[in-house]
Amino acid sequence: MLEAPITRNVSHTNFQLRCFPELRGHRWILALLFFLCFLSVLLGNSVLVYVIRRVENLHSPMYFLICMLCIVDTLAVTTILPNMLLTLLFNWNHISLAGCLIQMFFTHFLSSLESTLLMAMALDRYVAICRPLHYMDIMNSSMCLRLLLFTLLRSVSIMSTLVVLASSLWFCHSNTIQHCYCDHMALVKLACVSTEKNHAAGLVVIICFVGVDIPIIFFSYTKILNVVLRAAAASDERLKAFHTCTTHLIVMMCFYLVGTITFLSGSLNIPIATGINTLMGYILIPATVNPIIYGVRTKEIRCGLQRLFKLRARNVWSLKVSPRKGQT
Repeated sequence: MLEAPITRNVSHTNFQLRCFPELRGHRWILALLFFLCFLSVLLGNSVLVYVIRRVENLHSPMYFLICMLCIVDTLAVTTILPNMLLTLLFNWNHISLAGCLIQMFFTHFLSSLESTLLMAMALDRYVAICRPLHYMDIMNSSMCLRLLLFTLLRSVSIMSTLVVLASSLWFCHSNTIQHCYCDHMALVKLACVSTEKNHAAGLVVIICFVGVDIPIIFFSYTKILNVVLRAAAASDERLKAFHTCTTHLIVMMCFYLVGTITFLSGSLNIPIATGINTLMGYILIPATVNPIIYGVRTKEIRCGLQRLFKLRARNVWSLKVSPRKGQT
């Protein structure tokens, strides 16, 4: 692949995405795998949202947050995978600077929304288990609205600053982004001017999300564990609390562990292959596995899905049988 010539007088306005260069001979297989992954994300999250909306027993703050998490995951993957598929299938790997910045904003904005939602889910479980008598007073519609506004304001303000700083850079070296999508640090590395502000902004993002959200989640689950261990041994409530919290913790570890490694690899120049970095992306893996984790481990969602499936099967059966009754 040819790169644009190096010049000190012109800043690049178009870039090339370098997606899985070491596996270009197998790009059709990669495209098929990512397409199946995309379908899995759309189907899994859509089913989860449908079940939560249709089953009245799931109309509670915890399941509202899970529903929001599914929507965010779907939108985040949609900002990346279609463009990746076009790159793999047709080698359409060019992107304008404006398009790159827009994709960068939505990618990081939606991942920051997911971080805040996971923190809100930890606080929800803390209130439900540690202060059950006040749960409905605290986790009411007003609190949910305040959490939503806080989430949007924090994510929009921080990620907008990140994108504005990146847009002010001068790109006069290579115009090849070593990533399958426009990641912040992957673009910043191509700048031929000082990027101290951009690296500082990247650290602020880590502090504001990883440095704030993870301690709050850790504190919440420490308190939850303390309360649950004091409960009667092997009681139904204790087992249910353990199971619910374990499910949330699996989802959170999947997001934060993979996301932290991916983000730090760019900020601290830790050498990780582009393909591995993409596969470990803090958006793709959580969006794929979250519906499976919640669908398999959450009894209420499982029962709701079975109930809707049986109701749909009964309706289809009645439609097939009713004409015959009319004929007789």
